[in-house]
Amino acid sequence: MRSILTTAAALMALPMMTAPALAGDPDEGEANFRQCASCHGIVDPDGNVIQRLAPTGPNLWGVIGRQAGAYEGYERFSDAMVEAGEQGLVWDEDSFVAYLDNQTGFLREFLDDNRARGNMNHRLRGSAEDIYAYLATFGAEEEPES
Repeated sequence: MRSILTTAAALMALPMMTAPALAGDPDEGEANFRQCASCHGIVDPDGNVIQRLAPTGPNLWGVIGRQAGAYEGYERFSDAMVEAGEQGLVWDEDSFVAYLDNQTGFLREFLDDNRARGNMNHRLRGSAEDIYAYLATFGAEEEPES
């Protein structure tokens, strides 16, 4: 019985032990998101608006863990962004921060293509880590039920 309880306790603690600490501050990220809001919004799957959805960029609800260049209903991704997603780019903290630091350079390096370009050309003022931490507070997209 003790073995079962020890195993159960270890399994319950596992998610807490393996959850990575975020480098950024979500409160600072919320304040810095203003510069993103001219092109991006955050709307949950139920239609609740966290940040007004702008028509230029895709909804950033659930962007963390999402395949790059893939958001149902959004058709304005660059060919390079779609290709990056098809080659396995998923937004985690490292890729998100590197992309925000230099969008074109990131895509060119990821795709090994000196002509690759994305549609986003904003130079971030502030911390990409903070914006990542803020966006990480909004759930990943739910998988459709089969």
